[in-house]
Amino acid sequence: MTAVNTVLGGFVGALLYPFQSLPPIVGLLVVSALTAIGMLVVFRATSNQARIVAVKRSIHAGLFEIRLFNDDVRLILRAQVDILRHNLTYLRLSLVPMVWMIVPLSLLIAQMQFHYGYAGLDLGRPVLVKIQLAEDGADPQRLELTAPDGLRVETPPVWIPTLREVAWRIVPDRAGDYALSIQVDDRTYTKSVRTSGMIVRRSPVKLAPGFLNQLLYPVEAPLPANAAVTSIEVTYPGREISLLGWRVHWLVAFFLLSLALAFALRDRFGVVL
Repeated sequence: MTAVNTVLGGFVGALLYPFQSLPPIVGLLVVSALTAIGMLVVFRATSNQARIVAVKRSIHAGLFEIRLFNDDVRLILRAQVDILRHNLTYLRLSLVPMVWMIVPLSLLIAQMQFHYGYAGLDLGRPVLVKIQLAEDGADPQRLELTAPDGLRVETPPVWIPTLREVAWRIVPDRAGDYALSIQVDDRTYTKSVRTSGMIVRRSPVKLAPGFLNQLLYPVEAPLPANAAVTSIEVTYPGREISLLGWRVHWLVAFFLLSLALAFALRDRFGVVL
């Protein structure tokens, strides 16, 4: 999974690189357009287009039947049952291309989350760094957090026994890419920190090895197996996207733009949706 994340991360990063310093909606619109084209290609290749056309015609015929016989309750009910049956058939026919699309879309969304889901750290504003210890982990009083020039550790460690968590407060003094070092007994773990305001990949948490952890948090390589810590987290602020004057989560904007562009381009690609 690490190799897949490396390849996908490099591809998405290269795709979004020209839009790093532009408003977030610009790069998101480009990715949505490419996603819409990919969805149309997959839909055309994996769906029964002739059957979908026939089913949609049957649905339209049922609607016309309701309007034509609006004074006959029996015919109206029969038409409604037929419309429901044809709609279920349409959903079944649409399910096949959705199965083909769900895996690549999930991988793309996982990568995009770390470009658009988090904002950069504000200079001079403190943020938390949290480390969770394993059940048989090290003595929390012996942990040491070291920050490079440009980051400043502002507080001593705070131990929260009920969560098995140690927290520090750090302050970014300069924009840049940094690596925190956490010394646990005789082992050192690192965690990336990015203070840039541009659209770049940010990793809020580094987790223990595991397929689900790598799927949901693909930016950084996992912690070593059997490490004394199970997670290292930097509390990046969330980001919202401005879409037609509305502040929405980036995923909402991505789906709305992708669907709108897919419908706008469907005739050009000869696809019936």
